[in-house]
Amino acid sequence: MGFLGFLLLGLIAGALAKLILPGKQGGGWLITLLLGVVGALLGGWLGGLIFNAPLQDFFSLQTWLLAIGGSILVLLIYGLIVGRKSKA
Repeated sequence: MGFLGFLLLGLIAGALAKLILPGKQGGGWLITLLLGVVGALLGGWLGGLIFNAPLQDFFSLQTWLLAIGGSILVLLIYGLIVGRKSKA
């Protein structure tokens, strides 16, 4: 998968993660892109480590599910960090 394909995957995965999680998440499209790309990296790394999953294909359901799952995890962690800073 090329660099632009990876960015597109991260943007869409981040947007879907924001739609799946309840409540209001802050950040605009740039934060969504960054969280999605980090989440796609994390999901791909964990998927390769735990499931020995090959993730070279952009249109693979396995690739998308791992990227969205990783984005949800990163978005939850981001919410905990930002939530704590704003309450202090």
